[in-house]
Amino acid sequence: MSQSMSDTEAVQRGWHGPWYRVRTVAFEASFLPSPDEDLDSVCNVDVFVDLQDGSRWTATVLTVAEVERLMEVWAGSGEALGGRYFWVSDGLIVKDPGIDSMSQVIAGLIETDEFSTVFQRLEDD
Repeated sequence: MSQSMSDTEAVQRGWHGPWYRVRTVAFEASFLPSPDEDLDSVCNVDVFVDLQDGSRWTATVLTVAEVERLMEVWAGSGEALGGRYFWVSDGLIVKDPGIDSMSQVIAGLIETDEFSTVFQRLEDD
């Protein structure tokens, strides 16, 4: 039976400059929310993930509600064919808002070996 990441390991969370970092045994995720944004309400955020093997990955994480909101805005502005489609090359759509919820999705993707099919790997320098 699978347990949540908070049940099975120590999780460190905190601000580091503009980044909000979540560090677990399996990964470190660096989120870039707005400075005054409620971390439990984050619904559209870029994240960089460092895995234990030294590889770096990225995605833009959006909630279903945020995608719907953007499409409604675009319907009025004319973007994306009047809000008739949504596309982002590195997008991950999640159900629930918040950094903790998004971190749990990341942990689940790593646990189920789906992470590398969802996130985009950054090239080594």
